[in-house]
Amino acid sequence: MIISPVFSGKFYAVLGLARSGLATIDALLASKAKVMAWDNRSEARMALQTRYALAIARGDLLISDPMVSDVFGLTAFVVSPGIPLNRHPITIFAKEAGIPIIGDIELFAQARNFWQKSGKHCPVIGITGTNGKSTTTALIHHILKEAGRATVMGGNIGLPLLAATPLPDGGIYVLELSSYQIDLTFSLDCDIAVLTNITPDHLDRHGGFDGYMKAKARLFGMQSSTHYAVIATDDIPSRVISKKCPARVVTVHADNITAEEQIDWPALQGPHNAQNAVIAIAVMRLIGIDETIISKALANYPGLPHRMQRVAERNGVLFINDSKATNATATAPALAAFPAIHWILGGVPKTEDLDPCKPYYNHVKQAYTIGQAGPVYAALLRESGVAVVECETLEKAVTMAAQAARNDEVVMLTPACASFDQFSDYEARGQAFQQFVEALD
Repeated sequence: MIISPVFSGKFYAVLGLARSGLATIDALLASKAKVMAWDNRSEARMALQTRYALAIARGDLLISDPMVSDVFGLTAFVVSPGIPLNRHPITIFAKEAGIPIIGDIELFAQARNFWQKSGKHCPVIGITGTNGKSTTTALIHHILKEAGRATVMGGNIGLPLLAATPLPDGGIYVLELSSYQIDLTFSLDCDIAVLTNITPDHLDRHGGFDGYMKAKARLFGMQSSTHYAVIATDDIPSRVISKKCPARVVTVHADNITAEEQIDWPALQGPHNAQNAVIAIAVMRLIGIDETIISKALANYPGLPHRMQRVAERNGVLFINDSKATNATATAPALAAFPAIHWILGGVPKTEDLDPCKPYYNHVKQAYTIGQAGPVYAALLRESGVAVVECETLEKAVTMAAQAARNDEVVMLTPACASFDQFSDYEARGQAFQQFVEALD
């Protein structure tokens, strides 16, 4: 885990006891800090008592709600990114008490700043954006590994960052950063900061699109002027941010990659993956990775689960799990990637329209709607001349799409919606899709 003398002797309140919260407690206790921990879930608090019995006995860990506890001498509240600061009472409480609210990425940044003062330099590549940031992060990490570089992938993907084994001098941290994580970070000076794109998302959390855009822009505002920002300027908000960066800006475009080049990259099909690839290539060139290694790594990149994941091929029909596409903007390039698609969509809608997908309706042989958005999206599609079957459930949609699909066609779950009406998250939805495909006769 990542420990640091910068935390020693300090007092932190950790709110949220999921994976990142537990990793934060581990790192702080190992760094000889004292911790107050809390989660509204009683089962999480009970598990904490068992896990940290010795620390509790020593007085290093207190399980208590900071909202009703003595917080005198508290250094910071370390909160889970999932805690909605725009609605949670901790925001006002912390402001009145004069105590900062931070996240685990900020703790990492403080530890890294201490390393750098001690002469150890570990570059950080921070990737944010509305869509594509997970694939771009994983792809950059993959190329670095292929090049033989010491590297860790963390942040909003993989293991909690503070649980990672510290890298040696020169090792590269590759971090996927959500807007929620950036909101809780104040001193992360990325050597290379990356922006994939910006489209409306999480608007309720950020008070509208302007607030969401400002959250993304903060990653670049923390950079030194000698560092680099790699920004895909295919959308207007990204172009606006590119013009205000204090760092050295490198702009890229999805159309810098040709369809002929993508043919050799089986896990990177479609225009959205062209954008992911061109960003990764630009980052690798800044680092100085050999072009031959870059090409080989793009070709053997395995892809991520639930992101244009090929799960099966049956009777000439390809089944693709793109459950991570939780908004229409993320779904549109998936539809662009294949000429004949049986499209499964629906769930909890983030927008009332499917406008970004309209240019690719001619690729849709038939649509199969599910979940809360099903009736509304079915009506929208029919108005545009798309054949639709209202299925309600994912299992029925998979069965009907598989029956209708023919040789060289694709059955694709790319839902353009969140999953929370029928599934716990997009991963559970993608796993269910795979199970339903495997169960087909």
